Amino acid sequence: MAAKKKEQSCVPPNATRFGQRNEYGLICSDDIEYQYNPDGLINWRKMVGSEFLVSNKQKTKETDISKLEDKDLLILLGGIKELAQIRGFTSVKYEVSSPSSDYAIATCTIDWIGNYETGGQPISFAAIGDASPANTTSFASRYLGPIAENRSFVRCVRNFLKINVVASDEICMGSPAVEITATSVDMSDPVSLLSKVMNSKKVTFEGLKAKLSKEGYSNVDSIHSLKDIPGPKIFELIKRLQNKK
Repeated sequence: MAAKKKEQSCVPPNATRFGQRNEYGLICSDDIEYQYNPDGLINWRKMVGSEFLVSNKQKTKETDISKLEDKDLLILLGGIKELAQIRGFTSVKYEVSSPSSDYAIATCTIDWIGNYETGGQPISFAAIGDASPANTTSFASRYLGPIAENRSFVRCVRNFLKINVVASDEICMGSPAVEITATSVDMSDPVSLLSKVMNSKKVTFEGLKAKLSKEGYSNVDSIHSLKDIPGPKIFELIKRLQNKK
């Protein structure tokens, strides 16, 4: 009897839950029920289990999530991770930088497997998350790198799956570690901040683009405005211009 018990224990429960997929790239499992939009694509928002939804206390005092609209809800990190597993991916990569001692920015890139929604083709998708004492609580402000990393991950999953409910990791739950100032607000809008720094240093867009071209920046031909510059590159330029005399 003991030997039989040991043999059975090597087969995990729900062993095929995140592994057995059909020709559409979807998991065939009794405990996963896909929800669909009228156009036939998956409604990933409806795939979020109620156990992973909470009320956004910054917007409402109501705690019964069945009475709340999406704009008043938050998704917990566990729900985002579950959706990512159900959708299917092959790798998750992070690039974390610190433009200043009290500011961290992370770029999360997820390589998603192909399914019928993408014509069977794998897709790479990236998103940015940031953290500073202005958008974290006093405790979280000690871990700006990991906070930025988590925010980039949940935003990458949400944006790829077209989910408009904010994740709990994206917002500052409580009072910020420092008073929010005009500068800290600018840090959440890197394009505007870069524009202001350029004006203060009397650097034109044409001059900036010429500088990037001279440095051999590979994507310079696709830059037609500041919005075309990737986030990490924007923060690098901000730092360089701020140090420019």
